[in-house]
Amino acid sequence: MQEVTVTEREPQLKIALSGEIDSKNAEEFYEAVMTEYRVSPRDISFDCANLQFIDSTTLGTFVKILKQVKTDGYRMQLTAMQARLKKLFVICALDTVMEIS
Repeated sequence: MQEVTVTEREPQLKIALSGEIDSKNAEEFYEAVMTEYRVSPRDISFDCANLQFIDSTTLGTFVKILKQVKTDGYRMQLTAMQARLKKLFVICALDTVMEIS
C-alpha cells in the first residue's frame, strides 16, 4: 500500500510518499501525482523519508513523471531517500538524470 500526500502547493509541489509503490499501484501513484501537477505545472519535490519499497515499475514511473516535468521546463527532485532505495537509482544510473538526496 502506498500513500501520496501533497504537503505544499506553492512555490513548488511537495509530495510526501510513504509505504510501497510497485507494479500493483504504480499507475495509481502516477495519476495522483499528475492530477495535482496538471492543475498548475511547477517544480515537484518528493519527500521519500517514509517510502519503504519500490520496484522497477516505480523507477519507470518516476522517469515518466520526470519526462513530463522537464518537457514543461520544470525540475523534479527526490529528497530524504533511504540509502537502500537510493541504491536502486544509482544501479540504474538514474541518479545522473534525477536530483536525488
